[in-house]
Amino acid sequence: MQKNVGFVSFRIAGTDGVSLEIKKWADIFERNNCPCYYFAEELDTPPEVSYQSQYAHFKNPLIEEINSRIYGTSKRDPDLTAKIHHYRKRIKQELHEFVDKFKIDLLVPQNALTIPLNISLALALTEFIAETEIKTIAHHHDFFWERKRFLRNCVWDYFNMAYPPHLPSIEHVVINSSGQNQLALRTGISSTLIPNVMDFEDPAPGKDEYNADIRQALGISDDEILILQPTRVVQRKGIEHAIELVSRLGEKAVFVISHASGDEGHEYESRVHDFARLMGIRAVFVSELIADKREIKDGKKIYTLQDIYPYADFVTYPSLIEGFGNAFLETIYFKKPILVNNYSIYSTDIKPKGFDVIEMDDFITDETVEEVKEVLGNPERCRQMVEKNYRIALCFYSYKVLEEKLWDLMTRFWGASDNCRG
Repeated sequence: MQKNVGFVSFRIAGTDGVSLEIKKWADIFERNNCPCYYFAEELDTPPEVSYQSQYAHFKNPLIEEINSRIYGTSKRDPDLTAKIHHYRKRIKQELHEFVDKFKIDLLVPQNALTIPLNISLALALTEFIAETEIKTIAHHHDFFWERKRFLRNCVWDYFNMAYPPHLPSIEHVVINSSGQNQLALRTGISSTLIPNVMDFEDPAPGKDEYNADIRQALGISDDEILILQPTRVVQRKGIEHAIELVSRLGEKAVFVISHASGDEGHEYESRVHDFARLMGIRAVFVSELIADKREIKDGKKIYTLQDIYPYADFVTYPSLIEGFGNAFLETIYFKKPILVNNYSIYSTDIKPKGFDVIEMDDFITDETVEEVKEVLGNPERCRQMVEKNYRIALCFYSYKVLEEKLWDLMTRFWGASDNCRG
């Protein structure tokens, strides 16, 4: 039986981790006769399957004004309470319109019941689910207790109600075992662990006519080693470690950083620029050439991150904190060797699978540098490494894994003979 799926988030657009996972989940649902529809304030989904909320985005000035008064204090003014509930009512009405318009059978909030960037949206979702008992899979990426800035606030009553809500019609999904453990410990809520995935059943796109000139566009000569940092420039990515590695390699190498700092400020980005100069390496910041899709803009060719991967010789991923590790999976998907920091989720969830990567423990050692040199100088060692990693990822992080997990959840709602594939 066909089930209509409604994704709900702040934004469903671009290449942020949540938007990427929404598109992957939608791929699986669509392949199995479940049409997907989208509710958010910022959308790049087709208009005919989209509902644009007026109040869902955390960047909405009205919501930003509320957030500016929530954190860093323990006392809530009555007018702030009134504003939160004013937008809760409006968003709840929008949710009714969305579900009615597209005849939604299954609601899938994505991080909206997890990270408190729009309190009104979370409260509206919680009330809507409680009042309608609509079947819901709540997909949790980043919990509020993982971010220091959310811990002093004047809305603990709302946190306890909606982040996440404990309701009988909700199945909860987390992306790592730490989140699963903490959710159970803090709230008594059981959950299903579904890791982030890639479509490992289908080979990654490679070199083609469009991206053939990308080295030239980035100003990298054929005899230079291209070392890629495929992340935003934010402090938790630990980019100084990658810069130190490139400096200590003593090779003719260019360090390419794919994305800018985004909405987390530019102070750390300035620090990375300065540190690259201090360490004497050539760092290329290419965010102005990278977008969500290929296009010609103002007479200049714009590429995607997938256009750079095929030309990278090595990938650095020295993150200090990650909810999972999309860039890690992307690197494995494109069959590139990688340096990865032993951050906690990698250590507990990913490393035990047996990946063959170069690891560091919060700092670069002589051994780390020598291992990278060996991989760069030994094509056969590199080939064996990336092929092994691809096989492991195909077993544990493929679309097939996601499909089986989702059908298990669907079966809990509709039974084995009356689920989405029936």
